[in-house]
Amino acid sequence: MRKTLGDVVNLHRARKSRARTQAQAEAAENRVRFGRTKAERGAQAAEERLKAQRLEGHARTEREDL
Repeated sequence: MRKTLGDVVNLHRARKSRARTQAQAEAAENRVRFGRTKAERGAQAAEERLKAQRLEGHARTEREDL
């Protein structure tokens, strides 16, 4: 069967489909860029607190009796 004209396309559906595809691509990119689980964020925060405590524990204090 030979087609002389292109397929009939509902432009509203085509626009919505294109927008949905772009939104999904952007969401995938954001998941890669910003996506960390709550557990990962908590573990990193705990590690940073521990590092800060260790650094503070090794800090030299000035003595007033010298």
